[in-house]
Amino acid sequence: MKSLTKYLTVNTRNEHEYINITREVADVIRESGIKEGLAYVGSMHITSSVYINDAEDGLIHDIEQWLEKLAPARSDYLHHRTGETNGDAHLKNLLLHSSVTCPVTNGKLDFGPWQQIYYAEFDGRRQKRIIIKIIGE
Repeated sequence: MKSLTKYLTVNTRNEHEYINITREVADVIRESGIKEGLAYVGSMHITSSVYINDAEDGLIHDIEQWLEKLAPARSDYLHHRTGETNGDAHLKNLLLHSSVTCPVTNGKLDFGPWQQIYYAEFDGRRQKRIIIKIIGE
């Protein structure tokens, strides 16, 4: 079995952003030369997420609204006693999770027609990293 690990750096301009990283993951798969295996994609930060869904602006807006309803930005999180003010970002990460594992078949992501990989940032305006690890034969 072989593997390849790459790190993708993102610099968000906004506190919340949703970035389609499917092309970057596909590029790492091609570079790896792996034809059959798995692609692991994970956020290396606890205030952001990686998820799979449709690349449709209305859905991204709906996801943002849903997350804000379940984990609203507010000042009374106990986490804020540490001096941080991003308690909601930690909770949003728990809702969307921090990583995905995707099948690689014939050297490509083996996805349905609408599936895309997204990086979701909830505490932005600074540099963050995503790990992409491809394993297989």
